[in-house]
Amino acid sequence: MHTDEDAYRSRKQAVWGILMIVIGTVILLDRLDYIDAGAYWRYTPLLLVIVGINQAIGSPAVREFGNGLWTIFIGLWLFACFTHLFGLNFRNSWPLFLLAWGVKLLCQPLLERRLAPPSSAHRPEHKHEG
Repeated sequence: MHTDEDAYRSRKQAVWGILMIVIGTVILLDRLDYIDAGAYWRYTPLLLVIVGINQAIGSPAVREFGNGLWTIFIGLWLFACFTHLFGLNFRNSWPLFLLAWGVKLLCQPLLERRLAPPSSAHRPEHKHEG
């Protein structure tokens, strides 16, 4: 019998496997001079976004969901800094971490209530006849 946690672990492992295949293929093609991987280095933070989405969606725990959101945020922040999106760079964008932390502190109680497993009071009891 598969649980939600087993399905989550399997999906997480599959995404990591796909990412390793993609990264390995890009590096191999670069080393064989078929592509210039250096031209695309600024897009590598988007891999963190993929990992974060994988971590947050269908997570069996509130903590994993929150960690996934932080991973997405860091990936998007790095991408914005590398590409100077909206004029952001490492020097002027660090206050975004304070804003994100504040949003996390405000939303955490809501997420804990929303994503918490059902309490045992709502589950029907199974009686075993012996």
